[in-house]
Amino acid sequence: MKVTLPVFGIDIDETSVLVFQDATSKHDALDALVDAVSDTGFIEDKEAFRGAVHDRERVLSTGIGQGVAIPHVRIDAVTQPTLGIGVSASGIDFDTLDDAPVHVVFMFAMPTGSQKAYLSLLSKVMQAVKTPDFNDRLTACATPGEVLEVLSEPGS
Repeated sequence: MKVTLPVFGIDIDETSVLVFQDATSKHDALDALVDAVSDTGFIEDKEAFRGAVHDRERVLSTGIGQGVAIPHVRIDAVTQPTLGIGVSASGIDFDTLDDAPVHVVFMFAMPTGSQKAYLSLLSKVMQAVKTPDFNDRLTACATPGEVLEVLSEPGS
Protein backbone atom coordinates (compact mmCIF):
# COMPACT_ATOMS: atom_id res chain seq x y z
CA MET A 1 0.00 0.00 0.00
CA LYS A 2 1.42 3.38 -1.05
CA VAL A 3 0.38 6.47 0.91
CA THR A 4 0.95 10.13 0.16
CA LEU A 5 2.19 11.94 3.24
CA PRO A 6 1.07 15.54 2.79
CA VAL A 7 3.12 16.63 5.78
CA PHE A 8 6.32 15.51 3.98
CA GLY A 9 5.16 15.98 0.40
CA ILE A 10 6.28 12.47 -0.56
CA ASP A 11 4.73 9.11 -1.29
CA ILE A 12 5.79 6.22 0.91
CA ASP A 13 5.13 2.53 0.60
CA GLU A 14 4.05 0.69 3.73
CA THR A 15 6.90 -1.76 3.13
CA SER A 16 9.33 1.14 3.76
CA VAL A 17 8.05 1.52 7.32
CA LEU A 18 9.50 -0.73 10.00
CA VAL A 19 8.42 -1.15 13.61
CA PHE A 20 11.24 -2.71 15.59
CA GLN A 21 9.52 -4.87 18.19
CA ASP A 22 12.74 -6.03 19.82
CA ALA A 23 15.88 -4.18 20.80
CA THR A 24 18.11 -3.61 17.80
CA SER A 25 21.50 -2.12 17.13
CA LYS A 26 22.15 0.96 15.04
CA HIS A 27 23.87 -1.18 12.39
CA ASP A 28 20.99 -3.67 12.21
CA ALA A 29 18.38 -0.89 12.10
CA LEU A 30 20.22 0.82 9.25
CA ASP A 31 20.56 -2.45 7.34
CA ALA A 32 16.87 -3.27 7.79
CA LEU A 33 15.89 0.18 6.52
CA VAL A 34 18.29 -0.08 3.57
CA ASP A 35 16.63 -3.37 2.63
CA ALA A 36 13.13 -1.91 3.02
CA VAL A 37 13.90 1.25 1.03
CA SER A 38 15.66 -0.80 -1.66
CA ASP A 39 12.51 -2.87 -2.13
CA THR A 40 10.71 0.22 -3.46
CA GLY A 41 12.40 -0.21 -6.83
CA PHE A 42 13.98 3.27 -6.71
CA ILE A 43 17.41 1.95 -5.71
CA GLU A 44 19.42 0.56 -8.61
CA ASP A 45 22.30 -0.78 -6.50
CA LYS A 46 21.36 -1.86 -3.00
CA GLU A 47 24.92 -2.56 -1.89
CA ALA A 48 26.13 0.86 -3.09
CA PHE A 49 23.23 2.38 -1.14
CA ARG A 50 24.06 0.31 1.96
CA GLY A 51 27.73 1.32 1.72
CA ALA A 52 26.85 4.99 1.33
CA VAL A 53 24.53 4.90 4.36
CA HIS A 54 27.17 3.27 6.56
CA ASP A 55 29.94 5.52 5.22
CA ARG A 56 27.83 8.60 6.02
CA GLU A 57 27.17 7.30 9.51
CA ARG A 58 30.90 6.73 10.13
CA VAL A 59 31.61 10.40 9.31
CA LEU A 60 29.18 11.68 11.95
CA SER A 61 26.15 10.17 13.63
CA THR A 62 22.87 11.17 12.01
CA GLY A 63 21.24 10.88 15.43
CA ILE A 64 20.22 14.52 15.83
CA GLY A 65 18.91 14.15 19.37
CA GLN A 66 15.52 14.15 21.06
CA GLY A 67 14.94 10.56 19.96
CA VAL A 68 15.38 11.17 16.21
CA ALA A 69 17.91 10.07 13.59
CA ILE A 70 17.96 11.12 9.94
CA PRO A 71 20.40 8.95 7.99
CA HIS A 72 20.64 10.35 4.48
CA VAL A 73 22.55 9.91 1.26
CA ARG A 74 22.49 11.43 -2.22
CA ILE A 75 23.92 8.96 -4.71
CA ASP A 76 23.57 7.95 -8.36
CA ALA A 77 22.06 4.57 -7.39
CA VAL A 78 18.85 6.32 -6.25
CA THR A 79 16.43 7.17 -9.06
CA GLN A 80 13.72 8.97 -7.08
CA PRO A 81 13.60 10.63 -3.64
CA THR A 82 12.57 7.88 -1.25
CA LEU A 83 11.86 7.78 2.46
CA GLY A 84 12.10 4.92 4.93
CA ILE A 85 10.90 5.13 8.51
CA GLY A 86 11.87 2.99 11.48
CA VAL A 87 10.20 3.18 14.88
CA SER A 88 11.51 1.64 18.10
CA ALA A 89 9.64 1.94 21.38
CA SER A 90 12.64 0.56 23.29
CA GLY A 91 15.08 2.90 21.56
CA ILE A 92 18.28 2.41 19.57
CA ASP A 93 21.75 3.46 20.71
CA PHE A 94 22.63 5.77 17.81
CA ASP A 95 25.57 7.66 19.30
CA THR A 96 23.49 10.85 19.31
CA LEU A 97 24.71 14.27 20.32
CA ASP A 98 22.49 14.18 23.42
CA ASP A 99 23.34 10.50 24.22
CA ALA A 100 19.61 9.68 24.25
CA PRO A 101 18.26 6.60 22.48
CA VAL A 102 16.66 7.05 19.06
CA HIS A 103 13.00 6.08 18.73
CA VAL A 104 12.27 7.35 15.22
CA VAL A 105 14.57 6.97 12.20
CA PHE A 106 13.84 8.81 8.94
CA MET A 107 16.08 7.43 6.17
CA PHE A 108 16.39 9.65 3.10
CA ALA A 109 17.51 8.04 -0.16
CA MET A 110 18.03 10.87 -2.62
CA PRO A 111 19.39 11.02 -6.17
CA THR A 112 22.65 12.86 -6.81
CA GLY A 113 21.95 16.54 -7.41
CA SER A 114 18.71 16.60 -5.42
CA GLN A 115 19.87 19.23 -2.93
CA LYS A 116 16.65 21.27 -3.15
CA ALA A 117 14.38 18.23 -2.69
CA TYR A 118 16.59 16.99 0.15
CA LEU A 119 16.49 20.32 1.99
CA SER A 120 12.72 20.57 1.53
CA LEU A 121 12.16 17.07 2.93
CA LEU A 122 14.59 17.71 5.79
CA SER A 123 12.78 20.93 6.68
CA LYS A 124 9.40 19.19 6.72
CA VAL A 125 10.68 16.32 8.85
CA MET A 126 12.29 18.77 11.31
CA GLN A 127 9.00 20.69 11.63
CA ALA A 128 7.10 17.46 12.25
CA VAL A 129 9.46 16.19 14.95
CA LYS A 130 9.07 19.48 16.81
CA THR A 131 5.31 18.90 17.05
CA PRO A 132 4.35 18.07 20.65
CA ASP A 133 3.89 14.32 21.23
CA PHE A 134 4.92 13.47 17.65
CA ASN A 135 7.53 10.90 18.68
CA ASP A 136 5.26 9.51 21.40
CA ARG A 137 2.44 8.94 18.90
CA LEU A 138 4.84 7.17 16.52
CA THR A 139 6.47 4.98 19.17
CA ALA A 140 3.02 3.88 20.36
CA CYS A 141 2.41 2.32 16.92
CA ALA A 142 2.56 -1.45 16.67
CA THR A 143 2.37 -1.76 12.88
CA PRO A 144 3.62 0.10 9.80
CA GLY A 145 0.00 0.90 8.94
CA GLU A 146 -0.45 2.66 12.28
CA VAL A 147 2.73 4.67 11.66
CA LEU A 148 1.36 5.82 8.30
CA GLU A 149 -1.97 6.74 9.92
CA VAL A 150 -0.17 8.99 12.42
CA LEU A 151 1.89 10.55 9.64
CA SER A 152 -1.24 11.13 7.55
CA GLU A 153 -3.02 13.04 10.31
CA PRO A 154 -3.36 16.78 9.79
CA GLY A 155 -0.87 18.65 11.91
CA SER A 156 1.56 15.73 12.22
